[in-house]
Amino acid sequence: MPEAQQFSTFETIVAVRPDDIDMNHHVHNSIYFDYVLTARYDQMERCYQMSMEEFLERGFSWVVKAAYIEHKRALRINDSAVVRTRVDEMKERGVKVNFEILKKFDNKIVAKGWLDYVMVAASTGRPQIIPHDIRAKYSV
Repeated sequence: MPEAQQFSTFETIVAVRPDDIDMNHHVHNSIYFDYVLTARYDQMERCYQMSMEEFLERGFSWVVKAAYIEHKRALRINDSAVVRTRVDEMKERGVKVNFEILKKFDNKIVAKGWLDYVMVAASTGRPQIIPHDIRAKYSV
């Protein structure tokens, strides 16, 4: 049985904004996926050397097929989050990305989970086979 490919882990720091806070005085649960999306856009350009704009120029985009998040503790106003992401699995038409969100102050895990992305044609939304050059950029 072939050994599974190991992918790099990348980090992005995201500041908690006042409008991220809910009535319970912590970051609303829906915002955590926004933090992961912010990190992925940053990492696409900075770490994979292919920005979202380049994907769109080539006629591609990514959509979320499935998502999972497990909340461990709260982020609050004035916190900063460290968002770690790593491609877990690369498929013919998509990638599964694992993530951890940590509180920068003490490095404790705030949330963790995964997102299952599908590459689509930007014009039609139909799934596309990931081109070899894009597969190579994501295989770091």
